[in-house]
Amino acid sequence: MAKLKTKYICQQCGYESPKWWGICPECKAGGSMVEEVYAPKEEARAKKGSSHIMQSISLKEVKGSKETRFSTMIGEFNRVLGGGVVKGSLVLIGGDPGIGKSTLLLQLARNISKEKKVLYVSGEESKDQIKLRAKRLFDEEMDVLVMAETSMEIIENEILSVMPDLVIIDSIQTMATAEITSLPGSVSQVRECTGRLMKIAKNNSISCFLVGHVTKEGAIAGPRVLEHLVDTVLYFEGERYNTYRMIRAVKNRFGSTNELGVFEMTDKGL
Repeated sequence: MAKLKTKYICQQCGYESPKWWGICPECKAGGSMVEEVYAPKEEARAKKGSSHIMQSISLKEVKGSKETRFSTMIGEFNRVLGGGVVKGSLVLIGGDPGIGKSTLLLQLARNISKEKKVLYVSGEESKDQIKLRAKRLFDEEMDVLVMAETSMEIIENEILSVMPDLVIIDSIQTMATAEITSLPGSVSQVRECTGRLMKIAKNNSISCFLVGHVTKEGAIAGPRVLEHLVDTVLYFEGERYNTYRMIRAVKNRFGSTNELGVFEMTDKGL
């Protein structure tokens, strides 16, 4: 068994250090360094000397899929994404609590499930709560797979078992893997869980939407960790008690940044 070691990680920017700092040397945040226990991955070092099997191929030999995007059936949302959801993409949606992120994603799940297989994973609500919200929003039944779980290992197995076209994770800060001892929402947990979801998405052409909580400063929690890993970053904005909402693309590898979509939010969704 590998010997356990400790390191200190800034919960604001993800900076790692073998010793504790009162002020993070990277982002200058005070009191943000948290001690975490980890086991060095000896097996990764052992593989260095192993025989290598060539896995790269010429780009002209790669056969791209004919259907590279699919519609959300919400015009403004399609435009912000650059024309629709890209297969195998990882999209992060951030916004203030109560702004309507879960409502928006449930409506996306309902629209897309009419033509595709959708898996909705919630770490904050039970299946009964999701059902109640769906009944309040829609008059028809939804053909969406739902799962109330926070264990990354169980979620991975479920995704690979059902092989959906779209996975929605609400929210990434509630997910945790048993391989890391830190609490859900820590930089290490968020980075590891997002990395594993990214690997599944890319290897199996499964599109994935992640909900991200927002800090007091208005940035997605662990911004440097999350925003560098995902393909697209969207901010859901607006006054909580106002009818209109805006969604803004601050990063999009498959379309333009700074695209802005405007929605009217009612008791029946968008």
